[in-house]
Amino acid sequence: MTVLILATVLLILHWIFEYRRHKRNVEAIPIRVHVNGTRGKSSVTRLIAAGLRAGGRKTVAKITGTLPRVVLPDGREAAIVRLMGANIIEQKYIFRHAVSYNPDAIVIECMAVNPVFQWITERKFVRSTIAVITNCRADHLDQMGSTEQSVAMSLSNTIPSGGVCYTAENRHFGLLEKVAGQRNCRIHKIRPKDVTQEELAKFKYIEHAENVQLALAVCAEAGVPREIALQGMQSANPDPGALKKYVIQDGAKTIHFYNVFAANDPNSTKLVVDMVTGHLKDVEKIIILNSREDRLFRSHQLVDAVKDSDYSYLLLTGEIPDKVESYALQAGIPRERLFALGEPLPEVIYNKVLELTRKESHVLGIGNIAGRIKYGAQIVAHFKHRIHPNIKNEMRNKSD
Repeated sequence: MTVLILATVLLILHWIFEYRRHKRNVEAIPIRVHVNGTRGKSSVTRLIAAGLRAGGRKTVAKITGTLPRVVLPDGREAAIVRLMGANIIEQKYIFRHAVSYNPDAIVIECMAVNPVFQWITERKFVRSTIAVITNCRADHLDQMGSTEQSVAMSLSNTIPSGGVCYTAENRHFGLLEKVAGQRNCRIHKIRPKDVTQEELAKFKYIEHAENVQLALAVCAEAGVPREIALQGMQSANPDPGALKKYVIQDGAKTIHFYNVFAANDPNSTKLVVDMVTGHLKDVEKIIILNSREDRLFRSHQLVDAVKDSDYSYLLLTGEIPDKVESYALQAGIPRERLFALGEPLPEVIYNKVLELTRKESHVLGIGNIAGRIKYGAQIVAHFKHRIHPNIKNEMRNKSD
């Protein structure tokens, strides 16, 4: 019994010591940016960090997205190796590592989905001076509630006390504003009015104006001039899940492939599909929907999201194509536009796209990039490596 009591006392003392050490680490970094939201968190985190670095702020960034990464003050990246899966305690170790660089700022992506864990992450681990909420869309409804309002309330858990918050959310801004008022936090709604198409064209990938506008607002809050911050963002490495376009020339046919797998909630997917293909005429618009066995409902949602879009064909790949096909037919998608392909060699998918292309097609990969064999990632890799050598050189020269 005595041993048990002594062990308990030592454990409590250890917890107290660890928490006080973490508080010192947090307080040693004057600018702390906590990025939350349904979509765009990873991209916005990278953009803010790049803008701050360009403005002379020594900055460490932590990205949770497609591939967990720490971005160091010189722009180099280090992988985060998780032996037992994701855990919010990881944020404590990020701060411990970050303070060794004596940074001016840390930009950290929220890794929690559960509302309670979001609250703990902000109050106990990050204690942000600047918060970002990219948007509030219907996603992770099993953990954040069944409506967009409940998602917005969940995301509001990372609004800091006595700090400042920037958001691109429009529909539920009133809710966020009310929470910010209760916490004595200044909140600003940004709209993507000041970022031009010419400025967006200088990025190495397809970036959303909202993300850039948010990042510019945060950099301005930290005292970095707009032009300097923007130049830093345009030269930064994109997130592996960023929206990218690959142009493939195969004989007399041209295929434009877009990796949209990162935008896997229905609203975001539809927005990207309409943004990319809505203005196109006289070309084939082909959607590849990759499914996972444990995400059948998500696949149903994506079918509903794109069924009214202007598309030519819907190709169903992944683990449960027959189930998704059955739902798509019930949803009113014509059989002649629907192809259930499953998980053949990615070359089979490519050849089907080539067959359906008369002269030019625009192909969007949506749904789940992972699964048992990461089939979505295999599709992306195959299309990427089909790029003509001359086009590859042009893309490489653009990024230099």
